[in-house]
Amino acid sequence: MNIHSLQYYYNFLIVKFQKKTHHLYFCIALLYKQLPLVEKEFALKKVFVLAGEASGDLHGAGVINELKKTHPNVHFFGVGGTLLKEAGVACIYQASEISFMGFTEIARHFLFLRRVLRELKRAIKTERPDVALLIDYPGMNLILAKYLKSLGIPVVWYIAPQVWAWKESRVKKMKKSISKLCVVFDFEVGFFKERGLDAAFVGHPIIEELNHSGTAEVNSSLQAFNPEKDQRIIGLLPGSRKQEVDRLLPEMLKAAEILAKEGDYKFLLGLAPTLDPSYYAKFLKSTALPIVQTTAYRVMLQSHLSWITSGTATLEALCFGTPMIVVYKTSPLNYFIGKRLVKIKNIALANIVSQGLNSPKRTVPELLQHEVSGAALAANSREMLQRPEYLREMQAQLLNSRAKLGSRSPSKEVAAYLIKHL
Repeated sequence: MNIHSLQYYYNFLIVKFQKKTHHLYFCIALLYKQLPLVEKEFALKKVFVLAGEASGDLHGAGVINELKKTHPNVHFFGVGGTLLKEAGVACIYQASEISFMGFTEIARHFLFLRRVLRELKRAIKTERPDVALLIDYPGMNLILAKYLKSLGIPVVWYIAPQVWAWKESRVKKMKKSISKLCVVFDFEVGFFKERGLDAAFVGHPIIEELNHSGTAEVNSSLQAFNPEKDQRIIGLLPGSRKQEVDRLLPEMLKAAEILAKEGDYKFLLGLAPTLDPSYYAKFLKSTALPIVQTTAYRVMLQSHLSWITSGTATLEALCFGTPMIVVYKTSPLNYFIGKRLVKIKNIALANIVSQGLNSPKRTVPELLQHEVSGAALAANSREMLQRPEYLREMQAQLLNSRAKLGSRSPSKEVAAYLIKHL
């Protein structure tokens, strides 16, 4: 029995003592002689949670906070970041400790990740949670889902692995171990149901977050934009991981320097909450340009055009109607392997949502791997900014696609599926 269980029984006794004294003696006797029976009757409900990335930490915290509104005494434990910890999750590991991207990074940290898995399995076996909430992060979560299933613990998976893009072989593992799959794109329901999974569209958490933050307004900086007279505002969003910033921010700064010599530009840098602001300093000291540092949402709201690393940020920009160029660059080995595994035509989520899963059409341009350079970014941006009607058309397509992300509250819906097992 752990400290959380003891606290629960203690609170139970106090309540009984306040009502009738003889209940206290009865409970003490029961705890002393028949503790297993008491545990069964008054057991503390437990939920295992694992979010291995910053976005999962954010989305998971929303679910936990919703669940606690009706079930305040549930004990949560597992892996998360600052937000899940603030929501009440006892974190065995921090999400930042296990957030590795790409084949080479994972291989380099294999022994550490194996130790993490061993310790998490030990904690699960000891605590015996009533249900598990696994959020995205398929590499580790698929292994734990199988283990949880072997112990008879139901698994609610929030934000499905993008097996429609690559590694469809994972579907078989998912089918064997996931009790409920909560998907965030409407096209995913049919994909997974056809393959035998119990999938439900809960809406995309981005819509929920924008509504909560009060920044659901759309980008209006294009309405009276005159490229011949007005200052052009360009946003730089190099990602939320150090590896992404290392590879992409230098090229973005080179592009900024090229454009700054040609006209009146202002550059905004969106800082990731997962990185210390000081991490950007070593890159910014290499340029004399006055780069304004701010939040990602402010960048999307104010810029005429943004350079955005492929990922969830492209969906956020879609919701704001922010014209963008999507960039992606990884190690040569990761790219070599990934290119042979990925089945879809586009990698930017903004294009997949706006044009469809298998469509070769693009709403926003994509620059990948060797295409990503300061010169290429500058050339593409120059051409786009000289065509304001093209930017407005792009903005309209993005905003029209926002409805495909749903209008419901994913946190409430996922919490409801968890509650069924408590």
